[in-house]
Amino acid sequence: MSGRLVLLRHGQSYGNVERRLDTRPPGAALTPLGRDQARVFAQAAGRPALLAHSVAIRASETAAVIGAEFDVPTREVAGIHEVQVGELEDRNDDDAIAEFNAIYDRWHRGELDVPLPGGETANDVLDRYLPVLLDLRMRYLDNDDWTGDIVVVSHGAAIRLASAVLAGVDGNFALDNHVNNAEAVVLAPITDGRWSCVRWGALTPPFYPHQPRPDGTLVADAVPSGRDPLG
Repeated sequence: MSGRLVLLRHGQSYGNVERRLDTRPPGAALTPLGRDQARVFAQAAGRPALLAHSVAIRASETAAVIGAEFDVPTREVAGIHEVQVGELEDRNDDDAIAEFNAIYDRWHRGELDVPLPGGETANDVLDRYLPVLLDLRMRYLDNDDWTGDIVVVSHGAAIRLASAVLAGVDGNFALDNHVNNAEAVVLAPITDGRWSCVRWGALTPPFYPHQPRPDGTLVADAVPSGRDPLG
């Protein structure tokens, strides 16, 4: 095995700027800054061996910028779009963001069957997302002749959830450490079908969770901060 899986969050979108829960494809396009972010990532990361993206516009545009840097074709893949927030879609008010954060928090604490209102449970997300990563691993990364990284342009909340489950990353760490636009979680395949997380955004292991916060603090902090809720 001689390659890694790079789960890259798309560059900044207009939905991110407006702090909207923009999850239903095709969604918002990249901003000019988002395109610049994708270009900077490409220059730092180097040429990918395979470049895939979700069905969302912001993901396909990010992949297109990266692909253009190296003349690498892009591949659209179903199943790796963002967590679907249902009735909260396209809202950016504090109540909606607080509700999303409260349920997403519960997912990372093991309550995988709790649904977003009219939207997905964590298990719904994992059931469509993880098979894609398994297929990429079996087709390419587990092949001794394969060389190079696979870059998959996807979405922040889905990336954090899937990566924490696959690599056994502590839920508190995943909640406290958002993935910024054009940052990646990097997973390396190891023995027995397992994964090792070798990078989380700007951080490298060991990944220590922050000290537990009082109930509700995580959600309360996320709402007034202006932070993009899907990072």
